[in-house]
Amino acid sequence: GVVTVDLHGKNTYQAKVTVDALLRRAGGGTYRLRLIHGCHGGTALRDFLRQTYGAHPKVRRLLLSPDGGTTELVLREYI
Repeated sequence: GVVTVDLHGKNTYQAKVTVDALLRRAGGGTYRLRLIHGCHGGTALRDFLRQTYGAHPKVRRLLLSPDGGTTELVLREYI
């Protein structure tokens, strides 16, 4: 399914530790990681996630929310 994580209040290091752990633990049943980071307090975390995980070997593509507050890492496509 989809694993949702709220990253509000974390700095980039804390977010990286959290997302790296999720990627390590993601099994065959995990299709997406939905990362809620918000956008009204600044875009540093959003930009960091997109830059760091956009080219990650386990991530096929990124889905960006229209409001800019959520980034989804697509690990597998739904069949």
